[in-house]
This record gives sequence, structure tokens and C-alpha cells, in this order.
Amino acid sequence: MNPTTCCPPLLKSHLNSDDAIYLAEIFRVLGEPARLQILSLIAAQSSQEVCACELVESLGLAQPTVSHHLKVLYGAGLLSKERRGTWIYYRILPEKLAMLRDALS
Repeated sequence: MNPTTCCPPLLKSHLNSDDAIYLAEIFRVLGEPARLQILSLIAAQSSQEVCACELVESLGLAQPTVSHHLKVLYGAGLLSKERRGTWIYYRILPEKLAMLRDALS
């Protein structure tokens, strides 16, 4: 399944089983408040990216907890990442968020 073209709008057509499972997984990932905060913090950056190290203080969470949430968001296809030396920078994948917005419209 192509994650950028998934899923007809929820209120305008019948979801098939695969689309329903896919959307439920993404919404489960987004059901964690810290993950929504991470997406918000990344989106608020003028560069639209953030180093993982910058999120620890902003969220008030331990580094392993932040790393776990980033891993889950990345695994769900909501973030991309780029290693620069010893640091990893994360970006939101706008096409994935657009797909979710379209599914909810």
C-alpha cells in the first residue's frame, strides 16, 4: 500500500479493511501526547527540522523516552531522519500528514 495515497475520506466512502488497519495504526501512534508535542515542536522550527538532542529539554522527558517516541514516529512514516556526525535530525513528512488530513476531510 502506498502510504501517501492511502485511504478514501472517512466520511465520504467505505473504508476497506486494509485502509482501516493502516489508518488505525497511524492514529494509535498519534494517540500519545508526547508524539503530538514532538510533531508540533518540529513543525514550529523555521528549518522544519530538529536535532533529537533539542527535544529532551523542550519536552521535559528523558533522552531514552524521546528516542523511543522518535523511533515510533519514524517507523510510522511520519518523520524522516538524517544523521549528521553523531546527531540525528528529524523532519516531518508533509505528504503523510496531507494524506491523514485528506482521509479526515
